[in-house]
Amino acid sequence: MPKKAEKKESTEKLPEAVENNVAVEDTSKKSTKDSKETKEKVDPTEILSNFDWHNYEEGIDEVDDKQIKEFEKLVEENFVETLTNNVVEGTVVHMTDREAIIDINAKSEGVISLNEFRYNPGLKVGDKVEVLIDIREDATGQLILSHRKARVIKAWERVNDAHDTGEIVNGFVKCRTKGGMIVDVFGIEAFLPGSQIDVKPIRDYDQYVNKTMEFKVVKINHEFKNVVVSHKALIEADIELQKKEIIKQLEKGQILEGVVKNITSYGVFMDLGGVDGLVHITDLSWSRINHPNEIVELDQQLKVVILDFDEDKSRIQLGLKQLSKHPWEALAEDVKVGDTVKGKVVVIADYGAFVEISEGVEGLIHVSEMSWSTHLRSAQDFFNVGDQIEAKILTFDREERKMSLGVKQLTPDPWTDITTKYPLQSKHTGIVRNFTNFGVFVELEEGVDGLIYISDLSWTKKIKHPREFCNTGENIEVLVLELDVENRKLSLGHKQLTENPWDKYENEFVLNSIHNSEVSEIVPKGATVKFNDDVIAFIPSRHMIKEDGGKLQKGEVVDLKVIEFNKDTKRVVLSHTQTFRDIEEINKKVMSKKMKEDSQSAKNTLGDANEQLQELKDKMDGK
Repeated sequence: MPKKAEKKESTEKLPEAVENNVAVEDTSKKSTKDSKETKEKVDPTEILSNFDWHNYEEGIDEVDDKQIKEFEKLVEENFVETLTNNVVEGTVVHMTDREAIIDINAKSEGVISLNEFRYNPGLKVGDKVEVLIDIREDATGQLILSHRKARVIKAWERVNDAHDTGEIVNGFVKCRTKGGMIVDVFGIEAFLPGSQIDVKPIRDYDQYVNKTMEFKVVKINHEFKNVVVSHKALIEADIELQKKEIIKQLEKGQILEGVVKNITSYGVFMDLGGVDGLVHITDLSWSRINHPNEIVELDQQLKVVILDFDEDKSRIQLGLKQLSKHPWEALAEDVKVGDTVKGKVVVIADYGAFVEISEGVEGLIHVSEMSWSTHLRSAQDFFNVGDQIEAKILTFDREERKMSLGVKQLTPDPWTDITTKYPLQSKHTGIVRNFTNFGVFVELEEGVDGLIYISDLSWTKKIKHPREFCNTGENIEVLVLELDVENRKLSLGHKQLTENPWDKYENEFVLNSIHNSEVSEIVPKGATVKFNDDVIAFIPSRHMIKEDGGKLQKGEVVDLKVIEFNKDTKRVVLSHTQTFRDIEEINKKVMSKKMKEDSQSAKNTLGDANEQLQELKDKMDGK
């Protein structure tokens, strides 16, 4: 029931209560007539005004607000909320060898192992510490506290606040780990990536171990309880201001001093005081270098010149060699074509070698200028990088900064007296250098090569490729067949050193000559007969028919007739069939001639008889 209704009901019942009270008093008065005979009559209005309504409704006396506030203050100062997992502040009131007794203004003190205070060996009685109410009351009624858990909770709160507000925090670098460092921040192990330690590449991580540094909390993974901090972020903020000031003052051709920040295979990155620039490897030195570390080293201070930059000046191209005069401009004025110079081979390519005759001044020796030989080889066959050589200047262009050199010009041209050294039909020994499909190149001396055509290798062998006859690097005897001094061509022969055996075979295997030989092999279109290593004759199938109608077989020894002989193509064709068919033809001709003669003889005899009979008849008739 609402209080107003309650009050109203109480008010309505008041007269009745008062009357009852009065009746009681009257009864009392009557019973005490001997002590008092008369009594003053009580006023009900006075009683109503002095009635304690709060006591009547609440059952207790009313306490004013001032007393309530004083009581709340005392409670707040002397008692704590002992809900489980709450972090409160307590005071060390006693210490033993293993434990610390902590008073948190609860009904009992809590106990914490000293192991949780290892980080604070100076802990003493009276120190204030933060603790977590782990258990309000265990089975023995003891309050269980934890300082370690309280530190973790408070640390995470501080880390989250630092991350949200961007606050700079102090951390202790404990040790190295893969990819970075482990940092203690508020008692939490945070990860410091190697890339977030400094704006410069770090080469020695150990120099930061056991150091206290300032950090910025850049990332928190609440799921895995991971914290990432950065020291680089603090440096970048300061550098960004410096960078803007430096960029405003940049101009092409300006000379600045910087520090080598990083070295790569293609160039050097310079720190110009907050702004990075690149010196390409080609802009480090006028000389040819293989790697920038031949010129500079890390952390080296250098003066460089600004060559170019893009519109927003985010990419700056620097130069080091441009601070000195170009070597071609410093080259002596008396250098000219025909001079002999000394230099070092710096680069070798397939087409030639580059020789540095002075720092930054190079000349090219083309492979064709390395030897008088017309048989071109690789430059590696003549020189190695680093060789000190002499060469003659063939062309020289100071404006274009180009120079061509030659080495073969330092020795006499072997073709100047070639006709004397290698006259026609002279015999020589050379070295097989290489092959082509049509012949063999033979080197008679450095700069003098000749060609043996495949047809001039052997009188008798049928050679499909020169490799079947000889090998590279072998010595071979040759005969000079032709000499073209103007075009530097020398034609050689090998087979001409011996007589052509086919000249003899031409007389031995004349047409229609008969040879008694053995059939060596049966081949698809006939058979072969081997007379010697040079002559292997062929019998066509139609010429293998024997007199009895059979066919020649391998191993049979028969008469064979030469029906074709070609000395140029080394071809001999035989026939067995023609050996007996020729005899038949001869016999037929003899018989035919004899029969013809006999027929003529018979004809002459009969005519003579007729004439004789006619003469006899004439005689008998008396004519």
